[in-house]
Amino acid sequence: MPDIPAPSAHPGALAGIRVVDCSRILAGPVCTQTLGDLGADIVKIERPGMGDDTRKWGPPFLKDADGNDTSESAYYLSTNRNKRSVSLDISQPAGRDVLLKLLETADVFIENFKVGDMARYGLAWDDLKERFPRLVYASVTGFGQTGPYAKRAGYDFLAQGMGGIMSVTGDAEGEPMKVGVAIADVMTGMHTATAILAALRHRDTSGRGQYIDAALLDTQVSWLVNQGLNYLVGGTPPGRLGNAHPNITPYQVFATADGHVILGVGNDRQFVKFCRFAGREDVAADPRFATNVARVRNRAESVTVVADIMKTRTMAEWVEGLESVGVPCGPVNDIAQVFADPQVAARGMEQSISGHKLTPEPVPTIAYPLKLSDTPASYRRPPPILGQHTEEVLAGELGLPAEELEKLKESGVI
Repeated sequence: MPDIPAPSAHPGALAGIRVVDCSRILAGPVCTQTLGDLGADIVKIERPGMGDDTRKWGPPFLKDADGNDTSESAYYLSTNRNKRSVSLDISQPAGRDVLLKLLETADVFIENFKVGDMARYGLAWDDLKERFPRLVYASVTGFGQTGPYAKRAGYDFLAQGMGGIMSVTGDAEGEPMKVGVAIADVMTGMHTATAILAALRHRDTSGRGQYIDAALLDTQVSWLVNQGLNYLVGGTPPGRLGNAHPNITPYQVFATADGHVILGVGNDRQFVKFCRFAGREDVAADPRFATNVARVRNRAESVTVVADIMKTRTMAEWVEGLESVGVPCGPVNDIAQVFADPQVAARGMEQSISGHKLTPEPVPTIAYPLKLSDTPASYRRPPPILGQHTEEVLAGELGLPAEELEKLKESGVI
């Protein structure tokens, strides 16, 4: 296997691709940060004086040189590296005209306004597709551009509830439970980035851009994966099993003599190894537990037997012993333990970026997870402060004269 490439200032596979980003909160910024990590130039358009809502979603906030809170929340920092911020009010005609100038050099335009808002500004796909035939245009909404819910505001929490994941998350006797991060937003951002790359590939071969309609609810339904197919094939809606797996067992959290571990028995060979290591080969020979099908059908009994066995040794004894015989077992880490884990450290998942305007210290960031051998992800720019690059982009790249910039400032457009 090749060595894992270190994050560097390599321009990246998407160097030369410009993305004009009119999205905020999470799904759109996840998408554009992903493209930025891979080398694209991301121009983040933010409303003057307000900016991305998540800038204020704290505490915690980034600290300045004196240890005081700045205006930049950790939430905002999590999804806005490798971007340049331009403050621009696209609801005003003059702001719209500036945006159109930006799109003349853009490959991708992404927005997450409510359905119909961009049409009111003359910036919908139908308004732009003839003028910019090579443009890839992505819209991210809660429910998509069609269907009876299209005009509704969409939020991750709603998508998780309406999309079924909360019905299979949480304790069997407890209330439906959302995932601990805004996973519908994150997955929509990831899928949108993938679709944009596919559309760029198509554009490079056909010369034509296209429209991408991304929705939180659609994405949430798509990653029901086996639970969704369990229903479509079996006809019975699956319920909540806590930390148990609907199709294999034992595959869940168990209490040990001094804490909790995850035991992940994925097949019958591993179950035999587990029982042998535990000194309970009689359990593997019991017809009720000898196969996964039998263990699932006798879930209550099999889990009870395994739970009693797991209490006889410590976390360390189970983790070290079972891993040595090829049975997956690991601790349940809190977030501090995650970043202290030697495997996480070895994979370079905690990075930092220097050069933030509000602090002399490097800004921490969570790495792009995939390791590309020739074009690794790079962390070139810390998350920008609001409007940090307005003049750089509008004057330096669009060539707007100083007097025009001054007029735009006076009218509140920038």
